[in-house]
Amino acid sequence: MNDLGRKTILVVDDSAMMRMFISVTLRKALTDVTITEAENGADAIKKLEGQNFDLILTDMMMPEMNGAQLIENIRKVMNRDMPIIVVTTKGEEKDRELGLSLGANGYITKPVNGHNLREVVIKFLR
Repeated sequence: MNDLGRKTILVVDDSAMMRMFISVTLRKALTDVTITEAENGADAIKKLEGQNFDLILTDMMMPEMNGAQLIENIRKVMNRDMPIIVVTTKGEEKDRELGLSLGANGYITKPVNGHNLREVVIKFLR
């Protein structure tokens, strides 16, 4: 367990199973973490309007508002600078470059390895 102090994480994915996997994995790795879940970018924006988060994990392919639109909105409209990690099935280099160019800080491809997920999240929360 890593004690990085109290941290808040927003997990954005249209798959309830993926949100649960990420949440359980991070709760096992971090001692004092609050995880909020959103099922798409529009839902995430509503949650961001009412709360600050230390880190966001987002899928790219979601209905209503996708991950690219969400990242762009967080960076340009809301002007927030917390770390954003993309967690997606889109593993081609052009997809990775797009995510990072929009303002994502990290990029993880599915299927997600729990150990790698923990390492990346801890790196950006330090």
